[in-house]
Amino acid sequence: MAVGTSLPWLGLLTLAVFDSVCYANAVLPRDAVPDGYVAAPYYPTPHGGWLASWTDSYAKAEALVAKMTLAEKTNITGGVGIYMGPCVGNTGSALRLGFPQMCLQDSALGVASTDNVTAFPAGITTGATWDKSLMYARGVALGQEFRGKGAHVYLGPTVGPLGRKPLGGRNWEGFGSDPVLQAVAAAETIKGVQQQGVIATIKHLIANEQEMYRMYNPFQPGYSSNIDDRTLHEVYLWPFAESIRAGVGSVMTAYNAVNGSACSQNSYLINGILKDELGFQGFVMSDWLSHISGVGSALAGLDMSMPGDTQIPLFGQSLWKYELTRSVLNGSVPLDRLNDMATRIVAAWYQLGQDKNYPPPNFSSNTHDRNGLLYPAAVLSPIGQVNWFVNVQADHYKVAREVAQDAITLLKNDASLLPLSTSRSIKVFGTDAQVNPDGPNACGNRACNKGTLGMGWGSGVADYPYFDDPITAIKKRAGDVKLYATDTFPSVPTPNDDDVAIVFITSDAGENSFTVEGNHGDRDASKLSAWHNGDTLVQKAAAKYKNVIVVVHTVGPLILEPWIDLPSVKSVLFAHLPGQEAGESLANIIFGDASPSGHLPYSITKKSTDLPDSVANLRGFAIGQVQDTYSEGLYIDYRYLNKVGTAPRFAFGHGLSYTNFTYDATIASVTKLTEPTPTPRAAKGPTPQFSTAIPPASEAYIPKGFNVIWRYLYSWLPNGEADAAYAVGVAGTKKYDYPAGYSTTQTAGPAAGGDQGGNPALWDVAYEISVTVKNTGSKFPGKASAQAYVQFPDGIPYDTPVVQLRDFEKTAVLNPGESVTVTLKITRKDVSVWDTRVQNWVVPNSDGRRFTVWIGEASDKLFTACYTDSLTCETGVKSPV
Repeated sequence: MAVGTSLPWLGLLTLAVFDSVCYANAVLPRDAVPDGYVAAPYYPTPHGGWLASWTDSYAKAEALVAKMTLAEKTNITGGVGIYMGPCVGNTGSALRLGFPQMCLQDSALGVASTDNVTAFPAGITTGATWDKSLMYARGVALGQEFRGKGAHVYLGPTVGPLGRKPLGGRNWEGFGSDPVLQAVAAAETIKGVQQQGVIATIKHLIANEQEMYRMYNPFQPGYSSNIDDRTLHEVYLWPFAESIRAGVGSVMTAYNAVNGSACSQNSYLINGILKDELGFQGFVMSDWLSHISGVGSALAGLDMSMPGDTQIPLFGQSLWKYELTRSVLNGSVPLDRLNDMATRIVAAWYQLGQDKNYPPPNFSSNTHDRNGLLYPAAVLSPIGQVNWFVNVQADHYKVAREVAQDAITLLKNDASLLPLSTSRSIKVFGTDAQVNPDGPNACGNRACNKGTLGMGWGSGVADYPYFDDPITAIKKRAGDVKLYATDTFPSVPTPNDDDVAIVFITSDAGENSFTVEGNHGDRDASKLSAWHNGDTLVQKAAAKYKNVIVVVHTVGPLILEPWIDLPSVKSVLFAHLPGQEAGESLANIIFGDASPSGHLPYSITKKSTDLPDSVANLRGFAIGQVQDTYSEGLYIDYRYLNKVGTAPRFAFGHGLSYTNFTYDATIASVTKLTEPTPTPRAAKGPTPQFSTAIPPASEAYIPKGFNVIWRYLYSWLPNGEADAAYAVGVAGTKKYDYPAGYSTTQTAGPAAGGDQGGNPALWDVAYEISVTVKNTGSKFPGKASAQAYVQFPDGIPYDTPVVQLRDFEKTAVLNPGESVTVTLKITRKDVSVWDTRVQNWVVPNSDGRRFTVWIGEASDKLFTACYTDSLTCETGVKSPV
């Protein structure tokens, strides 16, 4: 999302002018999209409701929507205006029929802008656990808190950005720079959230891979992410497909364009891929203030406009609401499309059981006071109780702490410096070691880097109920601890050889709505260096002390070369973004209460130029539309490094432990892949049927005596305007220039579709690998992460990465000498490529050539090879990386 909910009214005006969307016809002509990148038209929007798993919900929705007036239907498809209700997004309602105003609320790591909630570790931290059970448990806790606060829609999880660019500002909201890691974490989160009856939102569709120039505004279009079809399917759509397969109820579009067409009105993405190929049954919403057309976006498949205003939200104007009512009456938007919009929204409400005993919102995003303005953006607003201070935290701190702890990634541990004895003399350096002295929530939207960095900045944050900081936790354990709360190395007494220095450094990022220390969301100023001269702080500590531990709180990878090889720098811990439980989680690792078990969710290169320019650098200003062309194709992160033979400093998946593990594997065939393409899809089931006749104008009349709130967005029209629109519609004289390729004929759908996420045969398990993991150490217990990477056969007519992550499992704690067997699964999709000619997933081994499934604990630490032709595994063979 674009707007932090605590912005003052003046901030709203500033944001509207400089970081928002204007009417599409006011945007300057864009630079040409490169040849070969096309946003093909795809019409009409496929009707929802054709899948058996949604049949009951759609039947109920059909019955309810059939009773709605035109104004009620258009009312629930749009927000009532920015800052015009308790939540960051508030839909219209159909209270006459029992359908409430829905509350849509940030953020992906906790209920934003309210109190008595948990500030969970960020997505990137969750990805670093490599633990499916923790991903799910975090989702359960998030869902319980959103429900407890009365929020119908959780605006998360985030998988776009996927993390293509290390400098990207919002990578930390997602789970890592690999489609499978992102997909698994998102699906587990969605399952956990939605089992609590809360609608999850997978976002942002798609390719919002940098913050700068993302938004359309009066002077410049948002940048265009230019992606080829195969790369789109195999990399960026992969997590969305898995999220839809998990049953996600809503999807949020991105601010930017894809192949020249804005995501909020890109018919190929929304109608073609999302709703037809991937079988999405829920509703599609715009990101906040990214809605740039009325009729065009409706025809392209958008179902909900958020927060409802035009892109400069000043005077209570909307591209939908009353304008959508007008467009249906005058025949511009077929009633069939509006019926599908409304039915999708209502069906999602039923699918999650929100029609029964769902609590109303009991908080306000606009103030922490008990009483406040009911409609803060209105000039005159009634005042009433807006906060009930409901505590929803339960014991969720336990899940938050476990995620933060199990994500901590040990990159280096020379001479086994860690874990420390509590009797060591410890000197702590860096302001990141303690909570912000002004208070953990002193900076609105966390738009500063002061004190321990627990989350990035922007709309993806939550307020801390408290902050357990590292220095407090360290002092609880050890008796001889001194903090130097400065980022400039101080004058210190000459240390003993046994003294330990712990140096805390950071790197921050966030949303483009805020600039922090010269960084415009993306890390455009700091690049991949530590903030606050952190590299110098480490170097000076290393010159003074013989035993240095570096703790890094960061949104993503850093260049560590200025100090990583210094002899005194014995240990390095990446603690990522731990949320409120930063202290005990870290102390448990430092002092050996737990062995580190986190693994990197991205690669750390030796220099930024180790990655291609299209990935390493942000796109800069251009006259017209900024073009961000994905010329690297499939090759991001470890895929690219492996392709060109460049060794990273620390590879994707890397993570050390205080103990050691072995991995022994066997492979079994589960489903024979006798055909290169999946079993033909089943036909679509029936969908709701409604009258398509233009409704009477009276269904749009403003009710007599209704008290209108200024700036509140309504779906009614003045009686005369409704009558005039109706007259045009029934006469058929409205001449609307429909887009190229426009059609109203429903289609059978593509061969690659057939169920939520795509053809269900894609998830047929082809091979199972049983991996026996043993703790071979003699002293420490620990958890291991078994990772499976697929290597495609030589000689196939497709270029494929050297290895690609396909599954992973984390063990429970294993004591020395103890072993456990985990199962890794390889599906048909895992060994398929997207064939752009046949427009389907193809297994490229019809002649029986073998795939190799590599098992290990990092993308560059692959110990065991399992072969799909002979169904044998061997250890000790040379890995391809």
